[in-house]
Amino acid sequence: MTLDQIKPGNGGVIAVVGGEGALRRRLLDMGLTPNTRVEVRKVAPMGDPIELHLRGYSLSIRAEDAAKIILKEE
Repeated sequence: MTLDQIKPGNGGVIAVVGGEGALRRRLLDMGLTPNTRVEVRKVAPMGDPIELHLRGYSLSIRAEDAAKIILKEE
């Protein structure tokens, strides 16, 4: 399941961070690394962006970028 498919209030543990080049590097630099627990806090009314909570801070990313992050089965 990818991060953009998670409903607000739910979350999981990151298994794979997809994307290529600068996009992947940017996601990793923001703390979206494998084995990190992440929770979806809010989704904008039109579905983009998505507010996440991880590592003690909130982060908003585009739904297109969230689709590249795969979560582990729990």
